Amino acid sequence: MTKDATGDKADKKKGGWVETIKTVVYAGLIALGIRTVAYEPFNIPSESMYPTLLVGDYLFVSKWSVGYSRHSMLFSPPLFKGRIFEKPPERGDILVFKTPADNSTDYIKRLVGMPGDRIQMRGGVLHINDQPIKRERVADFPYQDRLSRQTFMVAQFRETMPNGKSFLTLDGIPNGDYDNTRVFTVPAGHYFMMGDNRDNSLDSRVETASGGTSFVPAENLVGRADFLWFSHQGFVPRFSRIFTLLGP
Repeated sequence: MTKDATGDKADKKKGGWVETIKTVVYAGLIALGIRTVAYEPFNIPSESMYPTLLVGDYLFVSKWSVGYSRHSMLFSPPLFKGRIFEKPPERGDILVFKTPADNSTDYIKRLVGMPGDRIQMRGGVLHINDQPIKRERVADFPYQDRLSRQTFMVAQFRETMPNGKSFLTLDGIPNGDYDNTRVFTVPAGHYFMMGDNRDNSLDSRVETASGGTSFVPAENLVGRADFLWFSHQGFVPRFSRIFTLLGP
């Protein structure tokens, strides 16, 4: 083989590696762009949103549905303050946000209180501006304990927001720790979040120092949970939950 032939072969090999690296970089940039401006995947690690979202659910969260803040980007770089192209969420939306405790940990809860609202729990019933929301008892929910694997039935309710959005909640402990609260007046530029599993959710009813979220600044919103694309329990897929719309 001549020297020129050897050189050509080396150049082709080098060019192949360069093209591969460029392809990987371009693919990464495209994926990062989609994650930043369109949709970001999340999975459910806790029981705070039972029965709506289960441990083992995988969903897509839309960024464009609420506008963008620094928390829309990977690692939340402090490039700007506030939100751009802001679209205020609606009461009843399921939202992912950075907890105000550290501005880095992702939480997922349901929006129940808008800026200026007065929120209170009385006897397990959510009150918005001194008015109880519509709450109807439905069939009990089969709740499986993650440690003992035992299943027990928990009281389940259908709640309807003043704007007509309806969803299921759990309240298995009458007069539990979070069933009766003080009145919370939601500050301007903030939201009040609650988990659908009312007895097992550290949310806006609980101060951040105690593990809750308190009021959530609008800037901390990451996106709205729109689409559940996969779900499993252990190694078994939950086929009935795959490709489920969550909102709006």
